[in-house]
Amino acid sequence: MERLKIEEIIVVEGIHDKQAVLRVADADIWVLGGDRISHRLMAELTRAASKRGLIIMTDPDGPGERIRRRLEAVLPGSQHAFVAKSKALGDGAVGIEHASDDAIRAALKQVKRSRPISNAAPSTAFAGQFTTADLVDAGLVGSTDAANRRQLVGEILGIGYGNAKAFLYKLNALGVERAEWEHALATAGLQRSSVGESPSIWKSKSASVKEGPRHE
Repeated sequence: MERLKIEEIIVVEGIHDKQAVLRVADADIWVLGGDRISHRLMAELTRAASKRGLIIMTDPDGPGERIRRRLEAVLPGSQHAFVAKSKALGDGAVGIEHASDDAIRAALKQVKRSRPISNAAPSTAFAGQFTTADLVDAGLVGSTDAANRRQLVGEILGIGYGNAKAFLYKLNALGVERAEWEHALATAGLQRSSVGESPSIWKSKSASVKEGPRHE
């Protein structure tokens, strides 16, 4: 299959991640080399973002999400490519290097551009179109399998996993539209049996997620 032609610079964590992405993309790929990003590299990334644009593609784990948030704080407006954790497992580890070509290609075709939201951060208030009430209403907060539901909906939307606050931030910062949201919920099978019932009795496909339950 022909490689994707990517104009933006793709940012990954390690050299093996770079090799994996190069299998499917004809692109310039910069390697961070870990979570300690030097001032010099950050300055280079800042210039690259203004000239070429960046696609941030860090690992779908805790450290990868922290790196992503750090880069986003300094480089607002960057694009984000997410590979689901379930598709990036191998050798007892999580990383882009373990993802299949199809998973990486799909992530690059579904990049999300971030947008500023009243200088909001994952731990602060939000001023976007989605609120905590939307998450509660969909059973993504407050239900026994809320974490698995967020994981499933995040995979469908292409925004990755996050705890309740981080997930809400992503919905707004990455410009998810209402139509996308409704489609993702329908695809996940999140439906009430009747109006006014508790989200805890919603039926969903989240039970099919193979990972064990997450705790917020």
